[in-house]
Formats: sequence, C-alpha cells, structure tokens
Amino acid sequence: MKLFTKTSLATALALGATAAIAVPAHAQVAGIATSSPEATILQSQARINAYQQISTTYAAQIQQITTMRNEINTLQQGLDTNGDRTVTQAEIDAQPAVWSQIEAKEQQVEQVSMPILMAQYYVLEQLLERYGAAQNQVIQQKNIQIMLTPEAFQYAAEGANVTPDILAALNTMVPTVTTTPPSQYQPRRDVVQLHQTIQQLIIAAARQQAATQQAQGAQQPAPQQPSGR
Repeated sequence: MKLFTKTSLATALALGATAAIAVPAHAQVAGIATSSPEATILQSQARINAYQQISTTYAAQIQQITTMRNEINTLQQGLDTNGDRTVTQAEIDAQPAVWSQIEAKEQQVEQVSMPILMAQYYVLEQLLERYGAAQNQVIQQKNIQIMLTPEAFQYAAEGANVTPDILAALNTMVPTVTTTPPSQYQPRRDVVQLHQTIQQLIIAAARQQAATQQAQGAQQPAPQQPSGR
C-alpha cells in the first residue's frame, strides 16, 4: 500500500471551480477533426459555476473531509516505520489498532463525501446528455466527415481541434445546470467514468500550474540588501 496517493475531495473541489485545459481555437482540416469531450465538459461554464456552488453548499463537509484526510495521513506515517512512504502488510500487522483507525476514518470520508459526489455526478450527467447535440451542431456547421479523439492522432494540423467550437455550442445550449439530484438518484457508469477523468484533469492542471509558479518564482532575482554606511 502506498502512502499519500489520494487527493482530497476538498482540493479537487477547490481546483475544479476554476481549472481548465488550454486548447487552440481553430476549425477542422479537410473534413477531419478532433475534439475532447472531457476537456469540453471540464471547461463548460455551467460545470464551473455548479462546482463553485457545490463547494459553497458543502463547505462544512469539505472542511471535515480535509481534517479526516490529514488525520489519515498522520496515522499512515505512524505505520510507515522505515520511512519509505509505503506501508507493508508486516507494518500493518505490527500495529493493527492503527490500521483499524485508518479504515474507520476512510469509511467516514466516504460517507461524508457521498452527497458531494452525487451532486457532481448529476452536474456532469446533465452536460453529458447535451454534449452530443453540441457536437452534432459543430459537425454540421463545419461539414466534418470524421471526428476522432486527440489520442487517435499521431499528428494533426493546427486547425484540426474543434473542442473550443463544441465548448461554445455547449455553453449556449446549457448555460446552467442544477446541483440537486433527484431522490434516489444513481449515476450511470459512463457518468462515473467521466467524473474520474474530470478529477484527473483538474489535478493535472493544478500540478502544472503549481510547477509553473514554482519555476517563475525561482527565476525571480533575490532582492538586493541595502548597503550599510
């Protein structure tokens, strides 16, 4: 078991309110185009606004999750007796009471997180249901004959990416979504998969932003000390 592999829901929520993936805004080339449904939904204004609303509505729960995650990390550090940031079965067997505390707190995190996750699932489901219409609108407008995902290309000309066009259409079609799922709501499998991908994109964007800020900070010259007289 590796330590510290889970990113807190609180962090993902905070980043998800603003995170976006930069994509060039160009038209398709020779009837062949590429687009990313995940990047489109990630950047949609309805999703950004809805995630901001969720983070406000569940602020107390998000803080509780952050606290429990910190407690879990502290307990995991106590199990990691050799300091290699990996907990072995032998280390777990040596302190079963600590492991039981970790499992109990993980269950608490899942319980507290559930209404937040359901709200996020429902937001993404509403956008996913209209994504096809937004994509078809762009396909017809630009006379696209073949639409592929970015992963399918080994090379694509600069104008092949129509994700920004689909994003604009989706923003028009779905300016807002609701964050309150119906009673007994259960997300579809494709919605759960989309949510996982969105979370990964949010975390990746945050790491890239942090690395950029760190690099910029390292390039700044140190302030000169005033010379004494």
